This record gives sequence, structure tokens and C-alpha cells, in this order.
Amino acid sequence: MKVRIGGQAVMEGVMMKNEDRYAVSVRKPDGEIETKTERYTSISDRYPVLKLPVLRGVVNFAESMVVGMKTLTYSADFIEDGEEEPSRLEQWLNRHFSEKWEGVLMGGIVVLSFAIAIGLFMVLPYFLSNIFEGFGMSRPAVLLLEGLIRVGIFLGYIILISRMNDIKRVFMYHGAEHKTINCLEAGEDLTPENVMKYSRLHKRCGTSFLFFVMIISIIFFFFIRVDTVWLKVALRLLLVPVIAGVSYEFIRLAGNSDNPVITALSKPGLCLQLLTTKEPDESMIEVAIRSVEGVFDWKTYLEKERKNRE
Repeated sequence: MKVRIGGQAVMEGVMMKNEDRYAVSVRKPDGEIETKTERYTSISDRYPVLKLPVLRGVVNFAESMVVGMKTLTYSADFIEDGEEEPSRLEQWLNRHFSEKWEGVLMGGIVVLSFAIAIGLFMVLPYFLSNIFEGFGMSRPAVLLLEGLIRVGIFLGYIILISRMNDIKRVFMYHGAEHKTINCLEAGEDLTPENVMKYSRLHKRCGTSFLFFVMIISIIFFFFIRVDTVWLKVALRLLLVPVIAGVSYEFIRLAGNSDNPVITALSKPGLCLQLLTTKEPDESMIEVAIRSVEGVFDWKTYLEKERKNRE
């Protein structure tokens, strides 16, 4: 049974998205679970052409960053001490921009985060690998080295942040998100006991998506046949949306297929999830279940599915 629900771990919580609705549930410091549900209208609903293969992947990637940053910021508000006085910067922003400044700041953070990621994972590996081309290394070997450096930087980044206590808990909530979706897709009731039995890995995970972005980039960059350095960099940047779109199509296919070849190709991404997910406790599972319930009536759905199989 395939349920088109995706999610993301946030600070002390989980966000789940189903079609045009998303819910973020957070375990507050007092132990209660707070759930907020909102609607999100995709730009592809206004421009159907953006629902075409590859294009939909680009749109999904961009919108996931926006929603993800928004829900992450929402969850972080519960961690902060509510009695603290706003900083001078926050007071100035509230005074001059009213409630709109948060949206402006959010957009700026998303753009800055994307720029840093592109520079770190796309541009830097090119310049590092290009050093070896001057020592007589063949072009295919340099491109392969560039891909390996890209993967190495990504793995190093994951290992480094996983040592932070807050990130460790986020990775546990990431595991809770996957377990809950796996349980739902298996057709079982969403109870903490049932959910805990399932794997913390999932084929449609964003970690797998990022891994395939790096692998597929090796193939795409092989066809860049220009000599000017700035043009090589520019073409790499221009190809990022296309690579993201193709990677999305593969992840989408993997999530809907039990084909042994597709399953085998998904294995590296699943192995990488061993770093970005951790085994959650039952209290985290409860948060993930509450988030699903914010966007999906799983009890009615499972009841209908069971009746159809009888």
C-alpha cells in the first residue's frame, strides 16, 4: 500500500505533508504535543506545465526547502524561553516591518542556505579536483574525483553535525517519521507499539535524494565540453535544477517500485540514512503519529483498504 505522505524532522518534532496540507507536531517543554496544520498551494497548481516529469522535481525541491525552513523555525520557537525579552534587532524589525519581516527573513535564509550548499557541494569540489588536472590526470578521472570529493564533503558534513546533541535528537525524530510512514504503508494501525517494529529507513527520504543528486551530477558534468573556467562553473550551476529534477524522478520511482534493480540502486541512499536517522523512543513516535493525524485520517483509510481486500 503506497500512501503519498512525506515528512521532515524538526526541533523536538515532526512535519508531515499530504497533498496541499502539512502539519507540524512538536513536543513542548511541558511534555504536551502542539500540532499546527496549514494549507500550502503549490505553484504547479497554477501552472500545470510544472507537473511534468523533471519540472515537478525542481518545484518540489524548492517548495520543500521553503516549507521545511518555515516548520523548522516554528518548532525552534518552543525551545526558546518564552519569557526572554526580544533582542534589539527583533524589536527594530517588528517596529519597521510589522509581521511581514519574518517572511522576508525566511526568504533570505532559504536563499543564503541554498547558495552555501551550492558553493560547498557543487563549486568547491570542482576547484579541488581541477588542481589534479594540472598534473596530467585524464578528464574522466578528474570528473570521477570531483564526484568522490563531493560525496566525501557531504559525508563529512553529516558526520560532523551528527555529533551535536540537538542534531542527534532531530535524527531520532527523523527515524520516527520514517517508521510511522512505513507502518502506515504496511496497512497497520498507527500505535507506538506497531510503529516501533518498522524500519527507520525509507526509499523516498531526502537523504537519498541528496545522495543521488551528487551521483547523477557526475554523469551530467561529463558532457560539459568547454575550456573556460567561469563557463564550466556557470554550466554546473545551471544544471543543478535539472539534476535535482532527475534525482526526484528516481526517488519517486523507487518509492513506488519493488523492482529488484530499483531496490539495488536505492541501497546506497538507504545506507546513508543510517547516519541521518536514529532509533526513536515511543514519545517521539507519538509526535510523528500526531503529525500524520493532522493531515490524514488513517483510521478511515485503513478501514476502507481492509474492506476492499475482503
